[in-house]
Amino acid sequence: MPALAVAAATLLAGCVPGPSERPAVIAQDDPVTGDSDEIEDEVPLPTLERPEHPGVSWQDCEGDARDRIDEQDVPGSMRVDCAMVSSVLDPPGLPDRGMIRLSLTRIGNGDIPLLVVNDVGGLPGGVYAARLAGQLPEEMLETFSLVGVDRRYTGRSNPNECIEPDTRERMLGFDPAAEDLKPLIDTAGSAGQQCTIELGNEQGALDSWRSAGDLEHIREQLGMSRLHAIGRGDGSQVLDLYAQRYPDTVGRFIVDGIPDPADDHAAKLEGIAEGTQDAFEAFAADCSRNDCPLDDAEAAVTELTGELRADPLRTPQGELMGPALALRAIRAGLADRERWPELAEGIGDALDGDAAGLATFSEPMLHATINGPPTVDTAWGTRCNDTPTRLSPDRINETSAEWRERFPVFGGLVAQRLAWCAPWPTVEEQPAEGITDEVPPILVVTTAADPVTPEEGSQRRAMQMPTSVTLSWQGAGHGAIGRSGCVNERVHGFLADGDVPADGTPCPA
Repeated sequence: MPALAVAAATLLAGCVPGPSERPAVIAQDDPVTGDSDEIEDEVPLPTLERPEHPGVSWQDCEGDARDRIDEQDVPGSMRVDCAMVSSVLDPPGLPDRGMIRLSLTRIGNGDIPLLVVNDVGGLPGGVYAARLAGQLPEEMLETFSLVGVDRRYTGRSNPNECIEPDTRERMLGFDPAAEDLKPLIDTAGSAGQQCTIELGNEQGALDSWRSAGDLEHIREQLGMSRLHAIGRGDGSQVLDLYAQRYPDTVGRFIVDGIPDPADDHAAKLEGIAEGTQDAFEAFAADCSRNDCPLDDAEAAVTELTGELRADPLRTPQGELMGPALALRAIRAGLADRERWPELAEGIGDALDGDAAGLATFSEPMLHATINGPPTVDTAWGTRCNDTPTRLSPDRINETSAEWRERFPVFGGLVAQRLAWCAPWPTVEEQPAEGITDEVPPILVVTTAADPVTPEEGSQRRAMQMPTSVTLSWQGAGHGAIGRSGCVNERVHGFLADGDVPADGTPCPA
């Protein structure tokens, strides 16, 4: 597989209009309030301004663009429309190699665009924004309109489906109890070769650095002097990189679970294994308190994986569900707090020989759906391009053995991500300037038991951001916005009113 050299991005930053050309001001609030001692008056939140000379052509969402939005998520009074915009493709070493089309979905009645950027392996930004619209205070969407961004090669933005179905099934179905992960490394190598053939030089254009450049192009086309945004999970990393690259156009930023900044891939994944275990324990405790079909969730999952190892089930889509695919489905369910009752029922049904319930959680990884291509293709490439380190096969086997002992349910599964990236070509690291103390306050929301962006890692990154303010939700699942009234209240206050909460403010579960 050819090595990929990454050149520095050459995206234009755009000029901020002079004082005589500034858009009309929506709010002239005194932005910094609360008790935070960390944010000084000379670093205020920017005022909110209407777009000036926007160049985005919004239209009614039609066809699959509309079908993928659940009407129950969006209050009937809210505007919903769609657009396609252009950004620079910018593959490594080929900065002038064409353009890429990005899908935007706007929900809400407010004049101020608020971009929404989700995990690359989760719901596309447009679909996630629609779900968020039904969870945020409705009055907030009289000031803002959520603008969900389908990140490059996801959703409707140049969707990528480069892995052959049987290869994808082998990658996702490799037994997490296996002691030797070299066969999985070989399978990942085959998948990488398939993506090289399908994507060519664009393979190296799958990364968060270029996604941050995409946001700058979107800001310019929206006619905004500053970008206001919510990021979740590794979508938060895109906002982090944007703040490093374009500090002068940062507006009001909230990151809901930001990845651990550790350069060591194994150290970062170890935190994810621990966060997954914490979320699973929270799920088990919730199950014991409520009307749940599982008497003992951990015992049920252990029993299920043993049964599936001996006798895999067939999913409605035709795949064999062994222990790996079942655990991937369960981990996806742990991230989605609202679906925990459905997850418990799916585990119980699988113990009775019916894999259909669990398969609803794993299907988006394996198959194209109304929301877009299989999520594993682009998520895998993006995360490996974002990761500068690789481990040897022997070190991967040692790490997997250690994690299987420390985290008996999910340790072996999470360790497989080390094997997935092992054959993927490393890319030259982009210059990391860091976030300066001149960037406006950034609200970092953490969740106590998050299986995707664990709280400890998010707190580590917040400590490196000189103007960050943390808001800690004591709940479980991936992301806190939309799940906690306390968090929603402070998110609304931060974005709409310019109220910066005290650093370390807790929100109860």
